[in-house]
Amino acid sequence: MIDEDAIRYRWDVVGSKLDERGRRMFAAGEVRTAGRGGLAVVSRITGLARSTINRGEDDLDGEELPKGQVRRAGAGRKAVAARDPGLVPALKRLLEPATLGDPMRPLLWVSKSMDKLAAILTATGHPISADTVRKELVKLGFSRQYNRKAEEGSKHPDRNAQFDHINAKVVTAQAKSQPVISVDTKKKELVGNFRNGGSDYRPKGDPLRVNVHDFEDKDLGKVVPYGVYDVTANAGFVSVGITSDTAQFAVQSIRTWLARMGRERYPDMKELTITADCGGSNGARVRLWKIELQKLADETNLTLSVHRYPPGTSKWNRIEHRLFCHIFLPEAEAGDTPHPQPE
Repeated sequence: MIDEDAIRYRWDVVGSKLDERGRRMFAAGEVRTAGRGGLAVVSRITGLARSTINRGEDDLDGEELPKGQVRRAGAGRKAVAARDPGLVPALKRLLEPATLGDPMRPLLWVSKSMDKLAAILTATGHPISADTVRKELVKLGFSRQYNRKAEEGSKHPDRNAQFDHINAKVVTAQAKSQPVISVDTKKKELVGNFRNGGSDYRPKGDPLRVNVHDFEDKDLGKVVPYGVYDVTANAGFVSVGITSDTAQFAVQSIRTWLARMGRERYPDMKELTITADCGGSNGARVRLWKIELQKLADETNLTLSVHRYPPGTSKWNRIEHRLFCHIFLPEAEAGDTPHPQPE
């Protein structure tokens, strides 16, 4: 008499957890142990077809396969590319106008989606799924990648000289224990209960509720963050204005930094070196910026030196990657930093 409960227990505990070859060999071993009528019983308990169990018996009597291999050579369904020799050439033709990447490097990527490529190939007589398209692209050395800001456009022959000049002035000021600041402004932020990108840990089913629409509140308006970064002390100061981003506000932010931090940190201050971009409220062509700086110089008896980075190189401004990167996050990476709330 066949003990079905024992077979079922051994299958649940051991056999069902094996790989494809191990499962059929386990079932074949149970059939041999059970004796007459065992094939039908084991097939019903394991859910394996009788033909599969018979192959398991062949495996029991055959030679051992190499480590990690579960099928004999030639077993299994052939790959789509092997069944359809014209598939890969057709895929390559589709990729030619959509291929991106550096031709000197082995890694390429494609701008069309897997679904679109699969639909076109299927319509032209090469039936294939989007997932199989992805596998074939990997074999061809492709990967799907995001674009990256790397091209800076035309390069002025004197650009490096300008950077060297700025660096020399900064080093000279620091050697004399005089302050060096990097200034810039960031985009305006809505004031109120508005959505911000990213996520935060909260109790399940209790998300932070915000306004459905990001329409500006006419009473609260927007705020303008203007930063002052002390290059030598590696310390930042941010003024938040409730009016427009003007040159007047920019200079007032520097004035506030002097009053609250600069004078205390540099009691023997006689000069102030400022590095900035070429545009915005502190732009090179903004007359109001120059007028307000002159007023600040007259008030403080300081010698102000402004050094500007060449056009298209604003990301090299120290404040961008030393201060703003910590307090202002891109929309796709923002975490739990809320929009400014009214007091």
